[in-house]
Amino acid sequence: MNGDAATLWPRVAEGLRRDLGVRTFDHWLKPVRFADYCAMSGVVTLETVSRFSANWINERFGDRLELAWRQQLPAVRSVMVRGGAAADDRAANLAAAPLPNFEAPQPAANPALLGFDPRLSFDRFVVARSNILAANAARRMAMVEAPQFNPLYLCSGTGQGKTHLLQAIAQDYAAAHPTANIILMSAEKFMLEFVGAMRGGDMMAFKARLRAADLLLLDDLQFVIGKNSTQEELLHTIDDLMTAGKRLVVTADRPPAMLDGVEARLLSRLSGGLVADIEAPEDDLRERIIRQRLAAMPMVEVPDAVVAYLVKHFTRNIRELEGALNKLLAYAALTGTTVDLALAEDRLAENVRSARPRITIDEIQRAVCAHYRLDKSEMASKRRVRAIARPRQVAMYLAKELTPRSYPEIGRRFGGRDHSTVIHAVRTVEALRVADSELDAEIAAIRRALNS
Repeated sequence: MNGDAATLWPRVAEGLRRDLGVRTFDHWLKPVRFADYCAMSGVVTLETVSRFSANWINERFGDRLELAWRQQLPAVRSVMVRGGAAADDRAANLAAAPLPNFEAPQPAANPALLGFDPRLSFDRFVVARSNILAANAARRMAMVEAPQFNPLYLCSGTGQGKTHLLQAIAQDYAAAHPTANIILMSAEKFMLEFVGAMRGGDMMAFKARLRAADLLLLDDLQFVIGKNSTQEELLHTIDDLMTAGKRLVVTADRPPAMLDGVEARLLSRLSGGLVADIEAPEDDLRERIIRQRLAAMPMVEVPDAVVAYLVKHFTRNIRELEGALNKLLAYAALTGTTVDLALAEDRLAENVRSARPRITIDEIQRAVCAHYRLDKSEMASKRRVRAIARPRQVAMYLAKELTPRSYPEIGRRFGGRDHSTVIHAVRTVEALRVADSELDAEIAAIRRALNS
């Protein structure tokens, strides 16, 4: 079967070349070669020139690779790209000194856990007040005993640990249920496979595979917003799994009630178990995460002042914090530089600027009300007198300019107004800024206050 799978790679590659474009394909995927296919686990292993390229491909094109392979070989469950050992050796020789071991040594993978990242385990998930509910609920979901709450819905901003918990659940559940059928996929991948099955006339196989899952884990549900046919299929999948007593875990960047464009029946199913928020990491949690990472690298010396600098400036999410730490340690290792506060301030200046907390709609409303000397309740009131309506329009305009929120989301934060009202406010203020220099100056002053 391995030989048969090997002959499919050129066809898979040609399809990817068409879908991704020649430039992207040639830069990243052209060097990829077929390495192995395990019929028992359904895992395809590909190989590329370096570990860096492999990590990038797995992160950016993993879903596309799996879908492309499954169209040629339906038995494929996952695709893993690894870096060639020879290329890694050549890359290592470029450094005057070896890079530090950024991760603790990992045991050999259990065949039942192929496709999962052993680094993303419960043991490596640091628990604090901000994430304790989500962490404990995730552990319960992975136990042998039936969970008290099902489905489990984990929500937080990006980089707070949702995907880590998904991986940890999958691995613990696999260890407790060696023969279980576990499916972990992004909601975007669910959508791509659904569309591919519809176009290929293979809906029965698609439905059967999902409904056969003992544990289904869906990441980033917000990406199916507005896709009615995909939502309908997801709703039926959830109903069938719940009826059969199977387990479901979903993650998203916001609670179910704030998912605009999602059908009420689907929202009801998602809210029917436990919705667990992961809040922004507190100072103590951020420091403990850094200390945990450094404990796996005893040969690296990082002063307390540098740890404090990282904790102070990278407050938004864990991913940015770890990225800053890795960047600092890599630079020090490759250049032979001692890690100290001066180095951190120099090399991480750009990271610090990009990590500053984003402006929220609530902050915008407060700043506008402070400027015009209004009570914040007026932002949601129905009063239409000019002295209130104009500042409200300014706040809506700034909310669209300074936050990633959609028109419906903004309208909801202004007393449940329709999205068309927000669009009208934005267009009105845009026109007034050109014609009214006083208003333009007022808006500029509010923006400065927000940025300070």
